Amino acid sequence: MPAGQVNGAKINYELAGNAKARVLVLSNSLGTNFFMWDAQLPALQENFRVLRYDTRGHGQSEVTHGPYSFEQLGRDVLALADSLEIDTFVFCGLSMGGVIGMWLGINAPDRVQKLVLCSTAAKIGNADTWNARIAALRKGGAKSISAGTMERWFTARFRERHPQTVERIRHMVESTSAEGYIACCEALREADFREPIAQIRTPTLVISGTHDPATTPQDGRFIAARIPGARFVELDAAHILNIEQQERFTKEVSQFCSSPESAKGSGQSM
Repeated sequence: MPAGQVNGAKINYELAGNAKARVLVLSNSLGTNFFMWDAQLPALQENFRVLRYDTRGHGQSEVTHGPYSFEQLGRDVLALADSLEIDTFVFCGLSMGGVIGMWLGINAPDRVQKLVLCSTAAKIGNADTWNARIAALRKGGAKSISAGTMERWFTARFRERHPQTVERIRHMVESTSAEGYIACCEALREADFREPIAQIRTPTLVISGTHDPATTPQDGRFIAARIPGARFVELDAAHILNIEQQERFTKEVSQFCSSPESAKGSGQSM
């Protein structure tokens, strides 16, 4: 996989798909890497030039000294796009990736054609929650939190029916650098976009999982209500809904990102 030196860090990425189509950037969740999007690639690469990357501190991207900030993580995306001579793009981010999307929507509206914000919140958790997570990571690394993470990320039904898939994602979490994981936890601890997201005018789709305990449907509805014209979709899944509801998720993202016009007014689909 290629890697680009952008914004002071080596960022691992893959650019593939329909070379004549618009670029769709995929941004991973905390504790994963760009392979979390594997299930979406066959369909998305038919209609988009897909750019997926490992967030700083994750996967094969460089683990620079933390703490990170969402300005830094957002500028990583812009610098990577610049290095690939991509002027504008559609952006889809899940969890932490969704928070990066909010920063881009607020601070780089001229670069982002559409936004898809998945399993995310304008303010995720609180300082106590993040400090406890950071302490656990410092003590035992990513392996110490992986079992509990899988319980939050997937419903019991999905874990029972698809143990190999869950094990693959668990390995992804356990392979994440504790230092990079902590630096992104510190960014999430400080991030609060509840007020500034009202500035976003980019056509936006918000997707939440019915059974997500971390970024609830209420969190998703809040984002959709604050961003003018945003559309809200709720899927029967927990946090990593692009895997648990693979077909429905891919269809919703593909249709929204392909459509020539944004939805008029705030809407909801179940």
